[in-house]
Amino acid sequence: MIFPHRSYLFVPGDSARKQEKSHGTGADAIILDLEDSVASESKDAARQLTAEWLKAPAKMARFVRINALSTGRAADDIAATAPGQPDGYVLPKCESLADIAETAALIAQAGSQAPILIIATETVRAVRQLMRSDWAHPALGGMAWGAEDLAADLGAMSNRCDDGTWRAPFAMARTCAFLAAKDAGVAAIDGPYTALSDASGLERESRAAFAEGFDGKLAIHPAQVPIINAAFTPSADQIDYAQRVVDAMAQSGVASLDGQMLDQPHLVQAHKILNLGMRR
Repeated sequence: MIFPHRSYLFVPGDSARKQEKSHGTGADAIILDLEDSVASESKDAARQLTAEWLKAPAKMARFVRINALSTGRAADDIAATAPGQPDGYVLPKCESLADIAETAALIAQAGSQAPILIIATETVRAVRQLMRSDWAHPALGGMAWGAEDLAADLGAMSNRCDDGTWRAPFAMARTCAFLAAKDAGVAAIDGPYTALSDASGLERESRAAFAEGFDGKLAIHPAQVPIINAAFTPSADQIDYAQRVVDAMAQSGVASLDGQMLDQPHLVQAHKILNLGMRR
């Protein structure tokens, strides 16, 4: 499975107001968060509130970010929310295929077949495992990455250089997560852009991620959603060129267009752009 969503907006699991407000954000998917955005003393209340909110219909996909397996809360998070039929679960602090399998078993025990989106770069151990193991699993639908928890685990003072680019360990973690997702045949989701007031920086980073092959991006504020959606939707010019590629290659395995030789990889990419263009 490959999740088709461009934007994934985090919504605190303990805020009924923000959950209701999420209906109007335009996000393709929301992630009801029971982990980092919820204080420890509010986690039980957040779990119950989220379970109740899931019972009502919604026009966007809804995921639940459970607490990490190591906290002992994951099983109860899943059991409480599974009756609301979320579209997926987000597993934080995922370090191995075994963690995915354990989470899939908990989901099955709760009577659900919801797929899993993992965040796979939040610890040093996870990053080291990304290029050493096969992460493919029938329950896996996507892999995302994040820099904040990794920075804490590394003891890093910052994760970006002065020009806004990622420092080397974080750039490597991002690439490892991207490659592991593509190898597993699931969606590759870019991490969040945390500078909330820098809309132009978010746009640049989102467009670059789309150009590189990422399938979507995490959002931490509703104002980021339209920027991400636009960046992960092909432009009219891109769609037009893709259609011309398909037309040019309709009668042959190779062709030329605008002075450029075309073969099967170009056709595959053209079909991908046309499929994504249906979002417009």
